[in-house]
Amino acid sequence: MSVNETVEITGHLMDHGILSRVLDDIREYAGDYTIDRFDVGRETDDASHAVITVIADDDEALQRLLMRLQTRGVNQVDPGVASVAEADRDGVFPDRFYSTTNLETRVRIDGVWLEVPNPEMDCGLILERDADGRPARVFTLPMSDVRTGMLVITGADGVRVTVPAPDASAEAFGFMESEVSSEKPQAVLVRQVADGMREAKAEGKKVLWVGGPGVVHTGAAPAMVAMVNAGYVDVLFAGNALATHDIESSLYGTSLGVDLAMGRGVEHGHEHHIRAINTIRKSGSIRQAVDDGVLTGGIMHALVTEGKQFVLVGSVRDDGPLPDVYTDVIEGQRAMRAELTDVGFCLMVATMLHSVATGNILPASIPLVCVDINPATVTKLADRGSSQARGIVTDVGLFLEQLAVELVPAYRRS
Repeated sequence: MSVNETVEITGHLMDHGILSRVLDDIREYAGDYTIDRFDVGRETDDASHAVITVIADDDEALQRLLMRLQTRGVNQVDPGVASVAEADRDGVFPDRFYSTTNLETRVRIDGVWLEVPNPEMDCGLILERDADGRPARVFTLPMSDVRTGMLVITGADGVRVTVPAPDASAEAFGFMESEVSSEKPQAVLVRQVADGMREAKAEGKKVLWVGGPGVVHTGAAPAMVAMVNAGYVDVLFAGNALATHDIESSLYGTSLGVDLAMGRGVEHGHEHHIRAINTIRKSGSIRQAVDDGVLTGGIMHALVTEGKQFVLVGSVRDDGPLPDVYTDVIEGQRAMRAELTDVGFCLMVATMLHSVATGNILPASIPLVCVDINPATVTKLADRGSSQARGIVTDVGLFLEQLAVELVPAYRRS
């Protein structure tokens, strides 16, 4: 016998193609549906509302379908209460665990709705009770961190998600809601990114940057330094490469052995990056190298002297690596998550892997802009569930130069 559930969704269902994607999901999961009610907004700003009965072969299939639909902002009309199962081993969720989205999430336990702080996709939901057995909090937890005895939310019952409502930031970036394109006015794009950063800072929020070595290779490090010093870079997520080539640039004036001033290779320049790493390892850390007067310029120097945070997570291809680099990616993920508190804006520049990794742990409510010469970077972000990602396809060096001029009027590259 088949089972069914009545769900609802509100938003710009027609002009953004949301309803079509919802119905496609139902069919993809071998389900069926009937549209019970559909109220179409009359004006451009009016939201539409749909009530749909979804049908599946059994309860397990229905729960998986309901969880899939919640990634679109679809909720049960009568959500009921959440079910809980105890984890019976470390690093393993119970069967039928609720797979999270990055949307604002609430969970109903014992008749009480609990808000989930910093929702993150592809995690589980953990329930903690107080000493009297009452529900105290629900939070997301990655699979690797679950421990035996933890209470894990199972199924989609008792869970509601909310798609971020349009706000000033979303309106500012409405120009980028079409397919990723390089045919946008560059000055306008830069100004709107700058406005997003200013708004975050005005609200007391942090600006998170995710950077790749292209920032240094394109000669944009001085522009980024100016923005660090002006307070527009609060946290940096990067790999071994950005930090290494930035330090190489400061110590030797080269990046990957290429003279950044002359644009040509120098004798023995291929050794510079590994010698730069060795210099920092001798000091023990990037911060110690700054304190020792060994490192006197560049992005990493600016972050240390301005008291800003950085998390460097490496890969199997890294040389060295620098002593500050997390070589255990699980520990690196934990370090990144620890820096997400109060982030109000995220800018990703010239890095696909770190951009996707960061997009995976960011709540959908945080405005996210990705700048890359390769449109596939932004496409991959959206494909991985970071629906809030907006893309600018351009040369990163030129973009950061213009952004520095917009945010720091005194900055002018000679």
